[in-house]
Amino acid sequence: MIGKRAFLATICALAFAGPALAQSYPSRVIKLVVPFTAGSPNDVMARLLAQNLQPRLGQPIVIDNKPGGGTVIGTKLAAAAEPDGYTLLFISSAIVVDPAMKHLDYDPLKEFAPVASVNSTSWLIVVSPLLPVRTVAELVAYTKEHPGTVNFAATQGTAAILVAERFKQLSTADVLIIPYKGGAAALPDFLGGRIQMLNPTPSTSLSLIRAGKMRALLITSPERSAELPDVPAAREIGLPELTLEFWAGVLAPAGTPAEIVRKLNAAINDTLRSEEMKASMTKLGFDAKTGSPQDFSNFIKEEIPRWTAIVKSTGVKLE
Repeated sequence: MIGKRAFLATICALAFAGPALAQSYPSRVIKLVVPFTAGSPNDVMARLLAQNLQPRLGQPIVIDNKPGGGTVIGTKLAAAAEPDGYTLLFISSAIVVDPAMKHLDYDPLKEFAPVASVNSTSWLIVVSPLLPVRTVAELVAYTKEHPGTVNFAATQGTAAILVAERFKQLSTADVLIIPYKGGAAALPDFLGGRIQMLNPTPSTSLSLIRAGKMRALLITSPERSAELPDVPAAREIGLPELTLEFWAGVLAPAGTPAEIVRKLNAAINDTLRSEEMKASMTKLGFDAKTGSPQDFSNFIKEEIPRWTAIVKSTGVKLE
C-alpha cells in the first residue's frame, strides 16, 4: 500500500511540475542558440526576434552563435541542454536537410520540441555586376562560352548549397560551386571579385543590390518580391522546381514542459503580429509565419520529403 501511495504521489508531483514551472517562467536569462554565422540571414532574424520578444517575456535573450558542421555543432549543443526553456534553438530548413544530407549520430526531429515557426523568405540568385549578364539565359550562355570561370559560393551543409546545386542542375549553367562556412564569410570574396555568384536571401542582400554591388537574376519565391519587382520568380523563366521556401523557427530540447512551450509560442506569435515587427521584417524581406506548436510540427514533417528528394537529385553529401 505504501508503495502504491508513493507511486501515486510521484505521478501527481510530475503532473503538477510543468504548470508550476511555467507559472514562474521565465525568471532568468534565456539563451537562443543560432547555429549560423553572425550576419547570416538566420542570425539577422534571430536577433530581430530576440530584441522584440524580450519585453514580452520580461527577461533578456542572449544570442549564442555556434556555426559549423552545417548547423550540427549548434544543434547538438542545444539538444543537450536542460529542457527547462532557458536554452532554445533558432533553426531553419537545416533541421530537415541535415538528416538527408549527412550521417548524424542523433535524430534532430526526436531531440527537439517544436515551439513556433517564425518566418519564411526565399533565396536570390545574384551575380557580380562585373559579369556581362542580366538574365539567367545570358548567364547560362556566358558560362558555357567561358567554362570554369564562374565561381558560385554557397553555405556548406545547409539548404543554401542544395539550392545552388539545384540551380546548376536545372539551368545547366557551367558554374563551380564552392562551399563556404557561411554567407557572411563569402561576401568579402564576392565583393573582391574572387567569387562571381551567391544565393543570399533578401535580408542580407537588398542594400547591396540597390547599391549596384550585386545583380539579382531570379528569386525562388512563387511570385515576385515587392521589394525587388524587376527580379523574376524562378517559375517565370522556366524553373518551377526552384520555387523553394527558406524558413526558420524556434525549437526547445525534447522534454521541455508543454506549458512553457505554449507560453513561448504565445509570446512569439504576439511579437510577430506587432506592427513594429511586421515593418522590420518587411524591410528585410521576411514574411511572418505564425501558428501553434502543432502547426510547426506538421510543417516540418511536410518539408522532410521535399528536401530529401532534392538531396537525392543533386547528390550533395557532407562528409
